[in-house]
Amino acid sequence: MWKGRFQQEPSELLKSYTQSVTVDGRLYRQDIRGSIAHARALKTAGILTPGEFDEIESGLKTIGEEIAAGTFPFREELEDVHMNIEAELTRRIGAAGAKLHTARSRNDQVAVDVRLYLLEACGEIIGRVRGLQRSLVGLGTRHSGAVIPGYTHLQRAQPVLFAHHLLAYVEMLDRDAGRVRDCAKRMDVMPLGSGAIAGSTLVLDRNAIAAELGFSVASPNSMDAVADRDFACELLSGLAILGMHISRMSEDIILWASAEFGFLELSDRHTTGSSLMPQKKNPDIAELARGKTGRLFGNLIALLTTMKGLPLTYNRDMQEDKEGVFDSVDTVLATLAIFAEMLDAASLREEKARSAASDPLLLATDLADRLVEGGVPFRQAHEIVGKLVARAQEVGVALDKLAPEEFLAASPLLTPEVVRRTFDLESALKARRAPGAPSPDNVTRELARWTAQLV
Repeated sequence: MWKGRFQQEPSELLKSYTQSVTVDGRLYRQDIRGSIAHARALKTAGILTPGEFDEIESGLKTIGEEIAAGTFPFREELEDVHMNIEAELTRRIGAAGAKLHTARSRNDQVAVDVRLYLLEACGEIIGRVRGLQRSLVGLGTRHSGAVIPGYTHLQRAQPVLFAHHLLAYVEMLDRDAGRVRDCAKRMDVMPLGSGAIAGSTLVLDRNAIAAELGFSVASPNSMDAVADRDFACELLSGLAILGMHISRMSEDIILWASAEFGFLELSDRHTTGSSLMPQKKNPDIAELARGKTGRLFGNLIALLTTMKGLPLTYNRDMQEDKEGVFDSVDTVLATLAIFAEMLDAASLREEKARSAASDPLLLATDLADRLVEGGVPFRQAHEIVGKLVARAQEVGVALDKLAPEEFLAASPLLTPEVVRRTFDLESALKARRAPGAPSPDNVTRELARWTAQLV
């Protein structure tokens, strides 16, 4: 590719160290699409004859079929997927193939290939996010009336509907899909024709190339076009946040599936055993997802670190962008798919969860609310109920089992009827009817809304 300038053959170690075809070989379809669009523009500009263009197009399509079939011999000494394809094309069709690289550089060639690849990946990621959202909504719908304890500080806090908890993750995932969609909008810029840094004196119709490749616009600045990896950083950021959400979901699943909680039953198909202990049923999918999130974070930090000290424009450091990006895309796609399948087969042990949610301490705040309704300032009501909780622990009974005289001594507002009504779980849930709160009516509407939205 540069043999005219150098008098010695490159070192074998250099060839091995600088090659990237073992990583970027997956870009072959995008590379062939970009090369065909570039060749068509060369034909329009009169640089290729119609016959030469036909030879190039036919040759590239044949090579693409061979790569897809696994019969194409990639050679590491040709460094990357781009040179492997171009060199083989030239070997097969001769001079016409040697004209293909006219008015372009590997810099803009790589940039367009990666953008095309990641634009496709964004669509696939969003589709799988929607699949996981459907699985969460489906699990919530199957247990639409089930109640679990809600937690803060991993301590039981207040009762919530199980579906309300799952819908919280549906909301998170919706923001994740939005971030990926927004990233794709900024990624939708066609860099081909920018050359190595300053375009070419051979002027091609870049707008036509952009239209053929499905881009909305051609890049307005050639230097930015070849130096930009913001789109990859932004996608890695979005995937890291998505991974963080899945990791939090994983932690809930791991806890719920434990004997200590006992809320969630995972299918045998989505759990593993122990090589030593025959009784074990481990939530390995969730544990692996929690662990893989660290890779998603690391890939983002690695690319940001690579880019932070680079002067304009292209530097070979940027070859290191792909491995982390591809790894994050692969990891997220696989995790979204297996989580959707796992949740489709999961079920809630409703009685066990309801028993835990029936702890009267979870309705202590509701008792304070009854005092507030009677005109007691909230801070004072909080103190009154706190003392009742301490008293119940002192005498060794559940909060709702304190003697009526104890409640009345704390406040004349806490009559036996008020206490009984406050500690009724169904009434407590129905009372949480503010927008966004987990009343049965609210949750039913939200499940219906998401079911319709995710069709």
